[in-house]
Amino acid sequence: MSATVTAPPSKPAAPPAPSARPAPVRPPGGRLRRWLSSGLVQAFLVVVGLVWITPVAGLLLSSLRSANDNAASGWWTALTSPAQLSFDNYTALLGNAGITRAFWNTVLISVPTTVLVVVVAALAGYAFAWLEFPGRDWIFLLVVALLVVPVQVGLLPVAKLFGQLGLFGTIPGVVLFHVAYGLPFAIFLLRNYFADIPREMLEAARMDGGGEWRIFTQLVLPVGRPAIASLAIFQFLWVWNDMLVALLFADSSSQPLTVELQSQVRQFGSNIDVLAPGAFLSLIVPVAVFFAFQRHFVQGVMAGSVK
Repeated sequence: MSATVTAPPSKPAAPPAPSARPAPVRPPGGRLRRWLSSGLVQAFLVVVGLVWITPVAGLLLSSLRSANDNAASGWWTALTSPAQLSFDNYTALLGNAGITRAFWNTVLISVPTTVLVVVVAALAGYAFAWLEFPGRDWIFLLVVALLVVPVQVGLLPVAKLFGQLGLFGTIPGVVLFHVAYGLPFAIFLLRNYFADIPREMLEAARMDGGGEWRIFTQLVLPVGRPAIASLAIFQFLWVWNDMLVALLFADSSSQPLTVELQSQVRQFGSNIDVLAPGAFLSLIVPVAVFFAFQRHFVQGVMAGSVK
């Protein structure tokens, strides 16, 4: 009788080791975005928005009420008595030659100043960030040093210079002053933003035969659009709301809306039927500009917060 040899039971095959998967890459600023989207933060922002918009609503309603209604009761009474509201004040405002001339003077001062500052600062920022030329670092240090010079220091010397050049009391004189004092910060801002562009991207563009002008217009400007939009908004708001520079460098034919409204207060006292619509007109233009570039502004702020 032959003995049969039984083979030991085979061990079950070990399951294959799970393949290692790379950890998911979290987008930059994810924690900040989650914090901003929380309910408590949203409620706080709603409260801040209501506090901010209440004076604006009061100014709008006051501009739509007659002088007698504004003298007799507060602006909030128009919420229950909408018959008080009319556009008579704005009709009279458009017939005020001083206000309308000052409004167009403000446009002629703010728009060229903003365009010149953005264009010159973008060119200079790219040059300081990526071009090699003698004395580049020393010149940039000089630009940074100009940031600490207060605007009041240059008022009298520049006024004397403009008087010799025939620019005192003119719109080009006000524009040149704002451009000169807006460029140091603008160059500093755009230079630091352009310097964060990867060098490999610029070198690849040069290897493809792109010149400096083509790289600047087709590569650097699109990448730097959020910073440029933020700079344009801040510069426009600063010039539009300025009164100190215009009060000194502009005469009666070139003064902007802020100076004209101040002179209206000095001449007529509490003429709310003129001041309220004029002030709201001066307010609504910067608000419209901000909301027009809001998307680019938010991109610039978020990009700076996660670098």
